[in-house]
Amino acid sequence: MAEHFRYHSGKRILLFLIILLISSLIGVAISAAFMFAGDTGMKIAQGLSSIFMFVVPPIVYYRVTRTRHPMESLGFCSVAKPWYLFIVIGVVLMFISLPVTNQLTRWNEGMSFGGAFEKLEEYLKMLEETAAAATEKMLNANTIGGLLLNLLVIALIPAVGEELTFRGVLQQSLTRRMKSPHVAIILSAAIFSFIHFQFYGFLPRMFLGMLLGYMFYITGSLWTSITMHFVNNGTAVVLYYLNNKGIIDIDPEHFGEMQYSWLTTISFVVTAALIGWCWWKAENDAKASDE
Repeated sequence: MAEHFRYHSGKRILLFLIILLISSLIGVAISAAFMFAGDTGMKIAQGLSSIFMFVVPPIVYYRVTRTRHPMESLGFCSVAKPWYLFIVIGVVLMFISLPVTNQLTRWNEGMSFGGAFEKLEEYLKMLEETAAAATEKMLNANTIGGLLLNLLVIALIPAVGEELTFRGVLQQSLTRRMKSPHVAIILSAAIFSFIHFQFYGFLPRMFLGMLLGYMFYITGSLWTSITMHFVNNGTAVVLYYLNNKGIIDIDPEHFGEMQYSWLTTISFVVTAALIGWCWWKAENDAKASDE
């Protein structure tokens, strides 16, 4: 079966979608049992749903289509050296790129359709408000136990699952098919953003997907993008907790927001320079090891 799917990318994609659908339905059925068990039950349901939607399908898919080393195929074993340096740079990128992310958020939120698309705009804004309310409810925590549960459900599980699906499967499949890592990274980032179904957060989330995509491609390791993703989500979780406890007085939704355009420009230039340096470093180290 593995050999049958190895050279038929269309069938491979169809197979992955079938596995994704079946696993998601199983996840919905299992998580439904916790949905009405209060806030904790809702968070457990969310965690289980994420596991069956994003963690299980990539592992099953690679196990079915490849007879050996599914975890290596997903990107868990290939690590550019020095691995710790790339991970540190990836984490630094999450904070250095904040002015760019916030500028993209402002542009995205300022988009207006009007005219014949006025009803569509109202619908999209309603979806955005509903998603924001659900997110705020999920992030509400005033105890250490609640904080740890949020870090698990909102930060760790999505970081692992979404990187497995969008970088480990989708980006690698697109790279092999299109022969261009840049196109593959941009497309997988767009799909990653679209799947969250939040139009007014599409641009910043796509930008995040591109950062994760480039660092995954450069290092060849999901550990890099998973760590970056976890830090991105975990920062929001911790900020909400500290704000709820009254330890800090910062609006987590506008963390790192700056109104100076020159800071956004510097942020973009430094972000691009760091990614470029990582690419150069990884390529040179690979050439040196081959000699």
